[in-house]
Amino acid sequence: MREFSQALLEPGALTTLAVLAGAIVLFLGGWLPPEVVGLLAAALLICAGVLDAKEAVAGFGSPALITLIGLFALSAGLFRSGTLDRLRALIGSDAVRSPKRMIALMTAVVGPVSGFVPNTPVVAALLPVVEGWCQRRGIAPSKVLLPLSFATVLGGTLTLLGSSVNLLASEVSERLGYGSFGLFDFSAIGIGVWLVGSVAMVLLADRFLPDRGREGDTLQTTSGYITEVLIPRGSGLVGQSLHDSRLQRRFDVDVLELHRDGERFLPPLADRTLQQRDRLVLRCSRDELLRLQQEHTIVLAPTPEPAPPADQQNKQRMVEVLIPSGSTIAGDCLRDLRFRQRYNMTVLALRRGNAVLRERLGRISLHEGDVLLIQGPRDAIRGLQDSNDLVVLEELEKDLPTVSRKGVALLIGVLVILLPTFELMPLVASVLLGTVAMVATGCLRPGELQRAIRLDVILLLGSLASFSVALEKTGLASALAKALIGGLDDWPVYGALLVVFLFTTLLTEVMSNAAAVALLIPVAGQLAAGLGQPPLAFIYAVLFGASQSFLSPVGYQTNLMVFGPGRYRFLDVTRYGFPLTLIMTLLVPFLICRHFRL
Repeated sequence: MREFSQALLEPGALTTLAVLAGAIVLFLGGWLPPEVVGLLAAALLICAGVLDAKEAVAGFGSPALITLIGLFALSAGLFRSGTLDRLRALIGSDAVRSPKRMIALMTAVVGPVSGFVPNTPVVAALLPVVEGWCQRRGIAPSKVLLPLSFATVLGGTLTLLGSSVNLLASEVSERLGYGSFGLFDFSAIGIGVWLVGSVAMVLLADRFLPDRGREGDTLQTTSGYITEVLIPRGSGLVGQSLHDSRLQRRFDVDVLELHRDGERFLPPLADRTLQQRDRLVLRCSRDELLRLQQEHTIVLAPTPEPAPPADQQNKQRMVEVLIPSGSTIAGDCLRDLRFRQRYNMTVLALRRGNAVLRERLGRISLHEGDVLLIQGPRDAIRGLQDSNDLVVLEELEKDLPTVSRKGVALLIGVLVILLPTFELMPLVASVLLGTVAMVATGCLRPGELQRAIRLDVILLLGSLASFSVALEKTGLASALAKALIGGLDDWPVYGALLVVFLFTTLLTEVMSNAAAVALLIPVAGQLAAGLGQPPLAFIYAVLFGASQSFLSPVGYQTNLMVFGPGRYRFLDVTRYGFPLTLIMTLLVPFLICRHFRL
């Protein structure tokens, strides 16, 4: 520890340590989005004089980040053009008759696809397909959705393109002088991880995956009242719009329909002026309904109006939607978002984990992983399929879409991989040309290109590069490595790699995996040099440790995506993921030793 104490005396070391410690606290607490924490840390390092502006923002111009931007666009082109429809049809096939077979199919097929396509859109595209299969088979979603997430996690380390963390690790490694990664440099290790992990997932499924079924409260069973009321003469609602009325300000009431003179109006209704004798279809609790009656704001409708024509009824639909990782509406409440006006739909209930919320929905702050029960016109719900903010958890059409551009998109995707593989051009050039080709051939529209890019991921990875630079520049990485060398000097290489892998895995469970990579790769490189081992071996241990996240729903973005739809509890993820984590902790260091002949 003497070296570490001396390193703290170096200019900027204490400041760097304080900034990084504060960033870790913010990552753990979740008070700010991860990308905002990264930007704050980079700004503080500039203000303190630890880094100059060019050093702090160098990550935003890195080839790895530009490659990732293009990769988002390429994956969007593949999905929009229908190239991966065959995958969706295969996963949703009725020929698959049991959860164990479904898990085996997902690990065999979804894993390799995730080696080339970012895992978040893969899970978003397959969630409604898998849920539809569960509904037809009468199988609890909890028996198959967590393996869907884990399959994409296992596949993410098959190639450099499998995860944004891989690209960040390559960029940090190159900046530190250890060299960047090729497209298939660690594929030999990744294939072993994928094969062993897939077998383990299938064998562990029966015993360790819960059967939540549809026990307890479900979203489709709406508590409270959906009832028809009449606006009487003298009501305070007459002459006011719903937006300005006390109905919206004082009561937790959702107006689902408005009937006037035999005409039926559907949301958005906020700006429509109310009149005497209007009939409203409300969703509200019993207490709220009684309060409204006592204040003579409304009266129960004495006789129902004639039912609307069948074609109008069929236009309305009730579905569940998921708020995915990176959604721009996460952190806001429905009232501030003006959800009805924005999406032309009404939220009837919200599921967060295993809890179902229906009271004061307008004031509840939305979180990533929440599942909303919404009602609205079919066209509006169908439009959500092109949104990055909400994922529809139901197939709206029986037949999967087919588009004429799928062959072109597939050819572009194959060329993007083959050209850098045969060293005909750098990977970043291949990805950028592929992105342009997707737009030029009509596989992806310019507007869709912009929506496909995950700005939160770009900001996070670009800002986190400053962590690695600061650790290296101030000597903290070298000092931490020397402190570790004292404890690991007499250990075999396998044991040292196991410690690095396990520490990275545990750190990833409580903070961003990208932050773990940015913080630990400089230390791992110095540690390898001190032990007389190849730096890339220890860097690979960090990369795989940051990617194999199986212990908590918040450890990886796809785990959070399936948490609500699967009706999981927190420890459900831990129970199924712990044996996998133990297997990977023993396996990955062994495979790295074999790969580098250590």
